[in-house]
Amino acid sequence: MKVRSLKKDKVNVITLGCSKNLVDSEVLMGQLRANEFDVSHESEKDDSNIIIVNTCGFIDNAKQESIDTILRYAEAKEMGQIDKLYVTGCLSQRYKDSLEAEIPQVDAYFGTLEMPQLLKKLEADYKHELIGERLITTPSHFAYFKIAEGCNRPCSFCAIPLMRGKHVDRPIEDLVKEAKRLASMGTKELVLIAQDLTYYGLQHYGERKLADLLRNLSDVEGIDWIRMQYAYPSQFPMEVFDVMNERENICKYLDMPLQHISDNMLKTMRRGISKRRTIELVDQIRQRVPDIALRTTLIAGHPGETDKDFQELYDWVEETRFERLGIFTYSHEENTHSHTLEDNVPDEVKQERADAIMELQQGISVELNEEKVGKTYKVLFDRKESGYFVGRTQYDSPEVDNEVLVPADSQYVRLGDFANVKITDASDFDLYGEVVCKLV
Repeated sequence: MKVRSLKKDKVNVITLGCSKNLVDSEVLMGQLRANEFDVSHESEKDDSNIIIVNTCGFIDNAKQESIDTILRYAEAKEMGQIDKLYVTGCLSQRYKDSLEAEIPQVDAYFGTLEMPQLLKKLEADYKHELIGERLITTPSHFAYFKIAEGCNRPCSFCAIPLMRGKHVDRPIEDLVKEAKRLASMGTKELVLIAQDLTYYGLQHYGERKLADLLRNLSDVEGIDWIRMQYAYPSQFPMEVFDVMNERENICKYLDMPLQHISDNMLKTMRRGISKRRTIELVDQIRQRVPDIALRTTLIAGHPGETDKDFQELYDWVEETRFERLGIFTYSHEENTHSHTLEDNVPDEVKQERADAIMELQQGISVELNEEKVGKTYKVLFDRKESGYFVGRTQYDSPEVDNEVLVPADSQYVRLGDFANVKITDASDFDLYGEVVCKLV
């Protein structure tokens, strides 16, 4: 008698958008693995019969990429190449009804907080005991570390509260437990992320607790670097910089999106901070931690931005000389306050302004990099590429900042290890060096 064998389901998770989405995918995959699913992340093999697309709905380009990805797998389903297609994440949260009508090939759509429902659809159990556990998709030596969800800020241009809801903290004890688990798996760097790090503690503890969280995470054995991304400028807890100076494993790095500098635009954007206070804040940060690397992001072409506003922004960037900087062109997002305003800056003007800022920043970056030539820095190596071992200093976050390149034909370092590197040359966004000594 022949026994019929059933092919085991294999799930491929596709992640679009930011590092916060990536963490959500890692948590989902941890749950699926615990339910004995064969699960992969963005596998290039065509051997998965279930696809889960974790979407981004932040700005127009990201939304289009998400839609294109869904359509690609919807076509694969119609051709019989996959059995099931599920969509989750920000785009699904924001446009679920429209997506269901326009792309009915998808078996089910889920919002950003509906992981238990997604698991139930897959006949899997949501295991509460796995809170904080996940399958890391980054190189094992660093991990994005989400400390909160959602946002309470009223920024006029931003749709994140529509997709992620109100700010909710994760308790310190849960985060320390997760950090210890990651350290036991070989993670050396935690990149703290949230929609707003500044707000951490207010929802759960009734007061700002970012400094306390940093101290607790700093005590976790095996964690060599802790860096902060996505901090809101208004009411930033300045005691964080005391911790940064006290603890060697808190990177002298802060990502603080400032968006603009003219009072006209800051008011229109509902940022809750003035030009004077922004300048004072940057000055205070640099006084407290003189060698800090400040990263910021800006918006070009928000409704109402005049030539005068932009010139004010340009002059401020030139004067402030941020170590790291990125800029977006404004995206007119439905159901935001800015959407009620006329999108009156032409797209080509938005792009011209963004290009001008990046050209300015490129010159600043090469000058700052050239100052590093001859100096030695502790470098964490991420990968080998195009004949170089590629790493980062404490002043650089993964995937978005400068990198240090060491020739692989003359020197060897193990990926995931630290080494002291003497900088021998510099370009606009890269440093070149030679290993002085390897660090355990």
